[in-house]
Amino acid sequence: MKVIISIMMAVTVFTSANSATPVYLDSGAPVEQRVEDALSRMTLSEKVSMLHAQSKFSSAGVPRLGIPEIWTTDGPHGIRPEVLWDEWDQAGWTNDSCTAFPALTCLAATWNPELSLLYGKSIGEEARYRGKDMLLGPGVNIYRTPLNGRNFEYMGEDPYLASRMVVPYIRGVQSNGVAACVKHYALNNHEVNRHTTNVTVDDRTLYEIYLPAFRAAVQEGGAWAIMGSYNLYRNEHCCHNSRLLNDILKGEWGFDGVVVSDWGGTHDTDQAIANGLDMEFGSWTNGLSAGTSNAYDNYYLARPYLERLADGRADTTELNDKVRRILRLAFRTNMNPGRPFGSLCTPGHVSAARTIAGEGIVLLKNDHGVLPLDLTSPRRVAVIGENAVKMMTVGGGSSSLKARYELSPLDGIRNALEGRATVEYARGYVGDSTGEYNGVTTGQNLNDDRSADELIAEAVGLARNADYVIFIGGLNKSEHQDCEDSDRSGLELPYDQDRVITELAEANPNLIVVNISGNAVAMPWAGKVPAVLQAWYLGTEAGNAIADVITGRVNPSGRLPMSFPASLGQVPAHSLGTYPGTKRTDGTDIVDCNYAEGIFVGYRWLDREKQQPLFPFGHGLSYTTFKYGRATVDSRTVTTDGTLTVTVPVTNTGTREGQEVVQLYISDLKSSHPRPVKELKGFRKIRLKPGETAEVSFTVDRRALSYFDPDRHGWVCEPGRFEALVGASSRDIRSKVSFEVRD
Repeated sequence: MKVIISIMMAVTVFTSANSATPVYLDSGAPVEQRVEDALSRMTLSEKVSMLHAQSKFSSAGVPRLGIPEIWTTDGPHGIRPEVLWDEWDQAGWTNDSCTAFPALTCLAATWNPELSLLYGKSIGEEARYRGKDMLLGPGVNIYRTPLNGRNFEYMGEDPYLASRMVVPYIRGVQSNGVAACVKHYALNNHEVNRHTTNVTVDDRTLYEIYLPAFRAAVQEGGAWAIMGSYNLYRNEHCCHNSRLLNDILKGEWGFDGVVVSDWGGTHDTDQAIANGLDMEFGSWTNGLSAGTSNAYDNYYLARPYLERLADGRADTTELNDKVRRILRLAFRTNMNPGRPFGSLCTPGHVSAARTIAGEGIVLLKNDHGVLPLDLTSPRRVAVIGENAVKMMTVGGGSSSLKARYELSPLDGIRNALEGRATVEYARGYVGDSTGEYNGVTTGQNLNDDRSADELIAEAVGLARNADYVIFIGGLNKSEHQDCEDSDRSGLELPYDQDRVITELAEANPNLIVVNISGNAVAMPWAGKVPAVLQAWYLGTEAGNAIADVITGRVNPSGRLPMSFPASLGQVPAHSLGTYPGTKRTDGTDIVDCNYAEGIFVGYRWLDREKQQPLFPFGHGLSYTTFKYGRATVDSRTVTTDGTLTVTVPVTNTGTREGQEVVQLYISDLKSSHPRPVKELKGFRKIRLKPGETAEVSFTVDRRALSYFDPDRHGWVCEPGRFEALVGASSRDIRSKVSFEVRD
């Protein structure tokens, strides 16, 4: 009723006050003209009311002028179920289920920008159908430590890979008239002490590692919204950080969208006014904690801002800029009559989820060709592990979902092997038997009172009599695993799974380990297990996607978007002792975290230190084989402002059709500044039939050859010798070619 009354009031005002349509209501007029016209008609209080929340997930419009509210929703893997207006409790709707798409680590592991576009378009359609104007995602924070509880929501350790994957996602979402709100800007790389961690990082590292994906989101993806992060940088909270928001985001990058605070990420009215925040959500002010009816009026950008405008402590310069941005958002979304209607839980969305999940699964190891399963004669298959049955769409924090359905790995395998194999199941271990987050329950009863010895004995007995054993374990979305607001306690698998796997390996040589997680895990048993799959959190179609790869219906083509270290000693944040930081002794809660490793994150550190990871960045196997020919360049010399083309032939030398991810790394052989041994600067995913050859070409430009010079505050391409390295992972270089860069 509230919305209907607002629209009727708007119509009455316009028809009585003006015979002509106001410019801001003319969808054919230039957006900036509409913005200025609407701004000129608004009162001071109407402007301020647009800057802060009016409910858990919405901000006010201007009913008098017919400007709608802005409705946001959590993502980025599916559309969050509805909560009550002013509470976190479930609203109790029966039509707010969604398609659960794979987590973004899985999307990044596809190394397929076309699938990223499909992902964004599909989830954008669901957001649009549910009446949302802004999707709170995707996340592109860099994988600095495998203990970060929120890594599963991000796109890995490499800024180039994250940049290439985030752009099509944004374009897909926004093609539905729904804003993508890219998060968490910036330097939000672990969850422990996330509200009080103050990051110290040099400018070169900031620009080379932690900002490129955000810059690409803005300048190439055209993102309409950016969410600030909880942590501090240079002793200012990132949701109102002048350097990050005013100088870099809006200044250097020309961002014309809105900056949204993370929920509860705003801490000061004056800083929020001056330092670039546009929309404030979730603040826990005195009004809200007291439960007063005007709680939202007490937000930092609410009554306190009006008081400053009234007594002269603030003028309207910043206010008008903020409102312009919000109006621009409205004209792009809910005041755009041409945006599509959207759709929910369609067969197309389910198909997209299954395809993305299948392409993101990484075959880490496959000794003796154990996979795909040989089903030429009837087989007995033993499936072991809690993660074979535990729902993973519920939990993990704000990305928790109320999925229309979630097919378990066990059911997916049973369906795929029906009539070809007998499938038996044993629990193997008990991890987390709960299944509830924020009022959404899985409905599963996973309680089991048996001892660990009893569970293992049952699993081993089943394994001894099976042709194949498939252990499905890993992490889950409980606290201190893959979960918001907490980090993992260690790299090892929880619930004594290492013991279970070791005993299964002794009982049956045909053991396949499927690790479900959003993070790297230690694998002390890796040498005893012939096949290992990294399966991520796969969403609605998890069971089908895993079964597709195990049976060979899908030839695996995923590649790791992060390194799997052999131990935490191979992770500089831990080996240098800078994680999670040091608490100050000045009586405050601030924890200082120094990114002492600089630009040497992930494979860059492993290369420099000459350390062998458990599995390298970019690694992934196939059920076929690929041969790389000799890489060539179209010129042995290139100027610092020119481009060159690197070409390599790739042939499918196996017996199956498959996809290969051809990766290009660049090495600066002589630089005046420390540089990584090599850096990813290009990749192509190609599909080849047996015997087919494709010529894969990459264009190398100035940016691919440059480093960020903080003294010049710009990107510098130095003359000298470089190498282009082409391969199947950061440690599997198949061909290289050198070239010279001249002024």
